[in-house]
Amino acid sequence: MPKQDALAFHANDLSEQDMYKLMIGSVVPRPIAWVSSKSKAGVLNLAPFSFFTVASRNPPTLLLSIGQGVNEREGTMKDTLTNIREVGEYVINMVSESLGEAMQRSSANVEPEKNEFELAGVTPRPCTTINVPAVLEAPIAFELKLDRIISVGDDHLVLGKVERVQIDSAAYAGNYKTAIEQWKPLASLAGDFAGLTPSFSLGQKEQ
Repeated sequence: MPKQDALAFHANDLSEQDMYKLMIGSVVPRPIAWVSSKSKAGVLNLAPFSFFTVASRNPPTLLLSIGQGVNEREGTMKDTLTNIREVGEYVINMVSESLGEAMQRSSANVEPEKNEFELAGVTPRPCTTINVPAVLEAPIAFELKLDRIISVGDDHLVLGKVERVQIDSAAYAGNYKTAIEQWKPLASLAGDFAGLTPSFSLGQKEQ
């Protein structure tokens, strides 16, 4: 039973922005997908997205939700979505705390011809299974090939099949596990960011 002083909001009574604020302030913390892509003309793009999760274990598939452009590019398709749709390949780089400022720089709205690796101040690293570079400084990078794009309202769910995973040796704990306390993932909150507090167990761990 809800508490006597609990508040309730009906989606039909709220503006899109107000419902968005409730969702991003409640569905937390969210991992950040730092997506590197490339245009048909060969221009590198790098942008962060926090609507991101695992979609399937078999085949290994990651899900990314991409909305429309904002501010001066409001209502337009984001370069990342255009590139993924046209090229069919991209990388999801994981963001550590130490890469927070670089990630934030890459979130700026810039013209499609701008190389955002240069804007962020990070280094492209060639991939093996796709022709899009990963971020050299990222502790983990997933090389992906596009599976499908699903329209949901104004947003697009991008499903990508994992072809290869790059993991920095310092971020690897052995037995196909990552040393989370070593690579220190950065999480997205409601406009702010957070690192990890000391971890604790609630019973049997996931295998």
